[in-house]
Amino acid sequence: MVNANAQRQVEDNPVPFETWLAELKAEALQEGVSQRILDLTFDGLTPDPKVVELDRRQPEFTQTAEEYLEKRVSPIRIKNGRKKMQEFADVLDPSAKNIAVQKRFIASIWGMETNYGTYTGNYNVVRSLMTLAYDMRRSSFFRKELLKALLILEQGHIAPDQMTGSWAGAMGQGQFMPTSFFAYAYDMDGDGKKNIWTDEADVFGSIGNYLSVHGWRPDQTWGREVKLPDDLKARQALVDLTHEPNPPKSCKRALSAHSKKYSLDEWQEMGVRNLDGSDLPKVTNSNIEATLLMPMGIDGPAYLTYQNFRTILTYNCSNLYALGVSLLSDELK
Repeated sequence: MVNANAQRQVEDNPVPFETWLAELKAEALQEGVSQRILDLTFDGLTPDPKVVELDRRQPEFTQTAEEYLEKRVSPIRIKNGRKKMQEFADVLDPSAKNIAVQKRFIASIWGMETNYGTYTGNYNVVRSLMTLAYDMRRSSFFRKELLKALLILEQGHIAPDQMTGSWAGAMGQGQFMPTSFFAYAYDMDGDGKKNIWTDEADVFGSIGNYLSVHGWRPDQTWGREVKLPDDLKARQALVDLTHEPNPPKSCKRALSAHSKKYSLDEWQEMGVRNLDGSDLPKVTNSNIEATLLMPMGIDGPAYLTYQNFRTILTYNCSNLYALGVSLLSDELK
């Protein structure tokens, strides 16, 4: 049952909904959305109080890092991922090759976001975005997303009754927001539409294109789990194990949990080794820089993370998310 307060929170907007919607439609017309699409999309549509309630009451993150990874890199997800990669090999393989992103990483994000396309969300995206745009908490952000969603419909990429997604407006099998759709969605099969909902070729191409645009290195992996020497904390070279100086603002919270960057040669000199005790890879042409991440603390597992890990962070700015994608990709290799 929807909390009555959620309905009142929408109604707290001093501008009546009908007036607000009329202004929104006028702006959409100026942005290039036709009256036909506006009529099809908004006919009988009202704010969804359930969306406001979900926005107000997002659950606190209570899982430990270990629980998070066990749930997302589970045996059943690994098994289903391998099966799906075989099932869609005829579109996954050429998509990955064309975009120059390893197919296991595309499949891993696909699995993390929507369980390989089996759960993409059943909310009306326009209604959700309209509700959040009318709500006063983050109205400007969601108004922009709503206008972009209407342009997606105007361009015919998907029919209005098929534009479904999460309660917050993330769409399709890769869970793109409308602005991300325009920036990164990819017409892999060349049919003139970027169908991230039901066309797996476009789904894979779009996920891969997102990673490629954000600096993906096809000649590298994401990183590796490593074994640390007992006296690593005492070594002078590592000034601070848990904070990288001046992390990028775009993902500051996640990257602040990483160490400073060092080359693999430097990590080798510090006594860091592969999990089996062997030497770290020797890179002949250009040494790879890596940061140390210990999401479960100094006594937990340790990971050296490369550029591609940071690229995954742009998809979802969470170290555990990026680590889940990375570890799942290893299982799908």
